[in-house]
Amino acid sequence: GGPQALELVDIAEPVPAPGAVVVDVHAAGVAFPDALLTRGLYQYRPDPPFTLGAELAGVVRSAPEGAHVRAGDRVAGLTMAETAVLDAGQVFPLPDNVSFEAGAGLLFNDLTVYFALTSRGRLAEGETVLVHGAAGGIGTSTLRLAPALGASRVIAVVSTEDKAEVARAAGATDVVLADGFKD
Repeated sequence: GGPQALELVDIAEPVPAPGAVVVDVHAAGVAFPDALLTRGLYQYRPDPPFTLGAELAGVVRSAPEGAHVRAGDRVAGLTMAETAVLDAGQVFPLPDNVSFEAGAGLLFNDLTVYFALTSRGRLAEGETVLVHGAAGGIGTSTLRLAPALGASRVIAVVSTEDKAEVARAAGATDVVLADGFKD
């Protein structure tokens, strides 16, 4: 039914499996895949009702002995819940200087971009990266990560001057205004 069909409800707190990390969620990211999920158009199609917001940021309530995180740690993770029970491999330390709101939106975009630049694009030291739609989530993530992965130049393609400012703030070395380029 799309986003207009969403309902806010309380659900039972999940029961952690042995070895799981329990996180009290402070913020959840809602990304493009969530919009597709509400319409039944995503590659993963859970039966309704289901919880949206697979990215999260919060504080570890409990973790198994030997885990890379422990109770009280700020983390980002991948799941769908208000209190999350995650496999330890789905939890990442969140620096104190990153807000929960920002942390909840990091993983899908940054992991997608990392995969695209390293595995698919095989980005090499000193190369230039051209980013279409550079003011969106994937675009701004690309502008931030490409230099960290070796790009010497990141060119942003955007449709408005407001989006150009977003791209510059995200690290674009060059900005091209191309209103209507997709047409």
